Amino acid sequence: MMSPLDVEAAAPETTKKIQPKPSFARKWGPAMIAIAVVVAINAALLGPTGSKIPALSERHEAARELREARTQAILDMDYDPEADLKRGRDTASTLRDVRRSLSTADADTSKSDAVMEYTRRRHRVLGDYTHVDVSDQFTAFGKWSVTVIYFAYWVFLMFPNWFLPIGRPGIALGGGLTMVVWRYILFVSGQGPVFDAERVIIMEPLFLLFGLMLTTIYLEKMERGGLFDKLRDSLDDPISWKRSAKIMAMSTIGSAAVMNDSVVLIFSGVVVDLCVRHKVANSLPYLLSLATTANIGSGLTMTGNPQNILIVSLAYDDIGWAEFASNVILPVIAASIINTAMMFIYYGSELFPGSSGVVENFGIMFAGKKTPEMLAKENAYYARQAAVKEAAAEEGEEPTGWSIWSKLQVLVVLVFLVFFALGFDVCVVSICAGAILMVMAAYKRQHYDPRPDNTEYDAEGNPLPIKKTYDMDGNEIEPEEEELVTESETTLTEVDYGLLMLFIGQFLLIGSFDDTGIPQAFFSVTMGGCADQMTSVPCVYWFVMIVTILSNIASNVPVVQMLAATFPYATPYDWMQVSFSATIAGNLTMLGSAANMIVAFQAAKVGDRTFTSERHAPFGIPSCLACLYAGTFLLTMVHFSPECSERLGEC
Repeated sequence: MMSPLDVEAAAPETTKKIQPKPSFARKWGPAMIAIAVVVAINAALLGPTGSKIPALSERHEAARELREARTQAILDMDYDPEADLKRGRDTASTLRDVRRSLSTADADTSKSDAVMEYTRRRHRVLGDYTHVDVSDQFTAFGKWSVTVIYFAYWVFLMFPNWFLPIGRPGIALGGGLTMVVWRYILFVSGQGPVFDAERVIIMEPLFLLFGLMLTTIYLEKMERGGLFDKLRDSLDDPISWKRSAKIMAMSTIGSAAVMNDSVVLIFSGVVVDLCVRHKVANSLPYLLSLATTANIGSGLTMTGNPQNILIVSLAYDDIGWAEFASNVILPVIAASIINTAMMFIYYGSELFPGSSGVVENFGIMFAGKKTPEMLAKENAYYARQAAVKEAAAEEGEEPTGWSIWSKLQVLVVLVFLVFFALGFDVCVVSICAGAILMVMAAYKRQHYDPRPDNTEYDAEGNPLPIKKTYDMDGNEIEPEEEELVTESETTLTEVDYGLLMLFIGQFLLIGSFDDTGIPQAFFSVTMGGCADQMTSVPCVYWFVMIVTILSNIASNVPVVQMLAATFPYATPYDWMQVSFSATIAGNLTMLGSAANMIVAFQAAKVGDRTFTSERHAPFGIPSCLACLYAGTFLLTMVHFSPECSERLGEC
């Protein structure tokens, strides 16, 4: 007689079939078509040589004159150096206080003075916080040698398995140290300026990643069957496409609410665990579901990713939370739909086992149809669930509910989200949440968890008496009380310090590459006559493509810093286009987003190395370009932010 557990053994007959290796056209065809379509669109709009770029309108000419006049007025302003020294270094956060003073100014003169003071202090912030142009201090040899080193390590990071088995953290850190040594050689030989390595390492993302890793580890390790396991169970489903859809929905909403890096850091291991639980042969569709939707969803809010936070801080005009979300909600929805549809089509054989094609897949999703393979997996899943419950009932185990520790975990997470939503520093909030969970875990282990049983047994299973020890005089030595293992010896060792090393190395590589001025020159040359009208149709479609390329070469946060320094009076609508394109750009290649690197690193840590650059690009390129151009079109048609700067006086 067949037991319920035998259903699972009988089901995988079809899953054991070896999947044929996809042909070159099947693998790279969509990406090549997407690239060709993008080139054709821009050639049709701007002309093959840019001959169709429209001349600057009167509005653009007037705006340029206003910007030049405002910059000169700021440079000519008298200021009190002692007051600046007492106030300390201006930062993006201190600028918000000056912005608030604008709304409280009553008279026109006081408001005008407040605008000028805000502009002066912001000019100082841009000089300190964004990239300082030192490209003229390089010789040609120095500039191009740094570029060669950068792109060599960029290739190593994209394809780490092509070379020595060092791993991305080791490659990035080695590249960063190589760049530091080479820049010193260039400096002492007169081939380049001094490299301020400390300045290019942005500490906020490192603090945030450490706090998130600490929080994630304690949510997972504190209690079996706790909050982390309940989150995992909420994403579980016997039907493959439904499981992928749940992952995408959770990732999109979570990234918009919190931050994409935190979502993928928490759920990368969960997704891999679900794949292992269901004996999935190819986990790539599920990891791509997590990574791509995390990038897309993070574009909805001003706190969804680091570049959005930076944009809101450095924008000349105020951009509120509601204004930000209202502008990008349609592009984000469209991108989510496109990405989901492409995921179900591109990985149809994995997500719809037994289906004959796209038409049947639609019937499965919308008409509730199921293939025999799906039914077999579903029956095996529910049979396994029933067997587990029956075994637990026989052993007298009650279903695990919400223990006091699970409730405390939920409370800490809710407080974390509240402080995050109120605008408190995300680095401080995440580290505090991790520290609180660490104290809770240590207290629980000391006072509530059973002590480890160190009793030794003989071959027949009988406990052996405790061995006694004696001193030189034959007196029995009383055994010392066993010390508890500390958090520093256990859970804290699971923090992925290699991931922090990866980001430090990338900061050093990117910072040195930016010093050469090549990214800025690439932007200036490729934009051409569109530079002063970058978000006007038809230039906007070329502009978002350039931002996407630069975001994958030099990373999106440095690109935003470069644009803030190059266009200090960009309008809110300009920044909406930058935000959306820099965010969607994360799906083009593996190095386009920190979230992608986190997914790959976290999955590899638990033994899953399917999420690689070679496997990411065939899906990432067409998905990114389709979402980018559909969203850009919607944003040009429907937006609520002004296309002029009110603070500059353009409107």
